[in-house]
Parts: sequence; structure tokens; C-alpha cells
Amino acid sequence: MAKDDGGGFLATAPDLPGCMSDGETPEEAAHAIVDAIESWIKVAREFDDPIPDPSSDGTSGRFVTRVLKSLHSKLAARAKQEGVSLNTFVVAKLANGITI
Repeated sequence: MAKDDGGGFLATAPDLPGCMSDGETPEEAAHAIVDAIESWIKVAREFDDPIPDPSSDGTSGRFVTRVLKSLHSKLAARAKQEGVSLNTFVVAKLANGITI
């Protein structure tokens, strides 16, 4: 987000209208959006609102890659330091490095 908007990082769930969250770091934003999605779905169920099916462009959101053991070790240690899963940490780093 721009400094005028408070800075930090914004995470959205495009399939869930209005579902978004933020954080001071990409990792915080990635972690916070999970809570926002869970809350969005809980409220939709409470009010019998429809929950949209996930959109799909033919990709699964999953891919497997091999990395050097030393890199894996560094990534895992950093994720632990940040208090997030290795997956969350890597996704946040990838998202931070790609401009759409």
C-alpha cells in the first residue's frame, strides 16, 4: 500500500467479495488473509449467504520445485523465526517479488 494509505502490504481473496487483510510485512499479510477468509466464510454461513465456488484458470495453485539443501535449510529457519509455515513464508516472498 502507498504511504498515504498507511503503508504495509495488502492481501485479498478475489473470489470472496470484500475479503481482504493487511500486514506490516508480506508474511503478516499472508497469514492475516487466512483468518479473513475463515471469518468471511463463517459470516456467510451464519447469514445463509452464498459462498462462491473458487475460480479457476486451469492452474491448481500448487507446484513442486527442488532447491539446494542449504537454501531449504535457510528458508525453513527464516520461516520459523517469522513464526509462519515454510509454505506461507515462500508464498509471501514469491508474491513480494512479482509485480502484476
